[in-house]
Amino acid sequence: MQDMTKGPISGHIARMAIPIAIGMVFQTLYYLVDLYFVAQLGDAALAGLGSAGNIQFLVMAITQILGVGTMALIAQASGRKDRADANLIFNQSLVLAVVCAAVTLVGGYGLARWYMGTLGADAETVTAGITYLYWVLPGLALQFALISMGSALRGTGIVTPTIIVQVLTVVLNAILSPIMIAGWGTGRPLGVAGAGISTSISIAVAVVMMTVYFKRLERYVVFDASMVRPRMSAWKRILAIGLPPGGEFALMFVYVAIVYWTIRGFGPEAQAGFGVGSRVMQAVFLPAMAIAFATAPVAGQNMGAGKPDRVRETFRTSMITLSAIMLMLTLVCQLRPSVFIAFFTNDQAVIATGAEFLQIISWNFVAMGIVFTCSGMFQAIGDTVPALLAGATRLVTFAIPAIWLSGQSWFELRHLWYASVATVALQAGVSWWMLTLKLRQKLGDEGSVIPAPSPG
Repeated sequence: MQDMTKGPISGHIARMAIPIAIGMVFQTLYYLVDLYFVAQLGDAALAGLGSAGNIQFLVMAITQILGVGTMALIAQASGRKDRADANLIFNQSLVLAVVCAAVTLVGGYGLARWYMGTLGADAETVTAGITYLYWVLPGLALQFALISMGSALRGTGIVTPTIIVQVLTVVLNAILSPIMIAGWGTGRPLGVAGAGISTSISIAVAVVMMTVYFKRLERYVVFDASMVRPRMSAWKRILAIGLPPGGEFALMFVYVAIVYWTIRGFGPEAQAGFGVGSRVMQAVFLPAMAIAFATAPVAGQNMGAGKPDRVRETFRTSMITLSAIMLMLTLVCQLRPSVFIAFFTNDQAVIATGAEFLQIISWNFVAMGIVFTCSGMFQAIGDTVPALLAGATRLVTFAIPAIWLSGQSWFELRHLWYASVATVALQAGVSWWMLTLKLRQKLGDEGSVIPAPSPG
């Protein structure tokens, strides 16, 4: 375990954020490699992959329930030096991971055809999306065990093993993708099915690697057969913290689904452009997300140790750093956004759509940095409902205008992107306001000392 209740806050954030950022870069490459090879199959395949890939937001919503709850509780337990409680949460998290995997497989295979039939711009797009989902679902189900183990380590202040596994897994996926998708070396291209197969194989290997690490090297949180009997009290604690962040990702799933539904009349080129632009945006967000991911365990350990001044310092340091990074990224995306999109496709209609999306949407980058920071802090203090409420505010204020706009004869795609920028700014303001209130409630006045939270 890494004790982050002592020493410079900025140092702890940087020590965790740098390897997290590296891992996220490779994780994004995971998707970009698939995107590159699928793009060579045509607009329908690209649109199908993008709309089907939105299911990953829904799966990520469930992984967030598991991951955030596990990380926050183990971070607080580590801060108060309660190893027994940390191990209880870890092992119960693994039990929940098995349950979540089963739900993903049953729900995914049962609803994939209906989902793609609702969003696909044409029959070819629908078929490509269904094919991809059928083959990627096993990998998505295996992610829960991976998230459970990685979140446990992050709660104790350790991220390097998880990053190493991510890097090696991405390398494996990069090797498999051209073989599976394009048929390199085999002469048997599998198309979008190959993208799903390579992802599932890579995640399976990652789960095996993390299991070996915990069996042979991890000493603070360990597998314990005596703790795998389901304990509702532990589940309630994990879910109480994890459900709201999971709801945030579920709202993101709904947001993206609304966009795909709204723009389906513009054809597969528009859906493909949005899909590529969204993936590029996610890649651009990596530095900010890494800092937010590091903020939560640093603030969480200090919350558990009853050190309010260090909790507040973590928030200030994260906010300043994130805002500066997001401002620079905004400037980058304002220059020549088409360069990012053209890397994946030479279809001018797709490039134009993706570039316009990226250039307009970049105006909300600083606001997203604020949202990321506040979300990490809500996780740290163990009260994540406000972040969900802020996300719901954004969805409601976006969905209603978006649906109305889609019915207007003068509707253009840029109108949708501007609406998104405005609603993210609103979400950032609501998040900051609610976090300020929660910090006063949880931490008291500046300089006060609070008792460490109990595991109850």
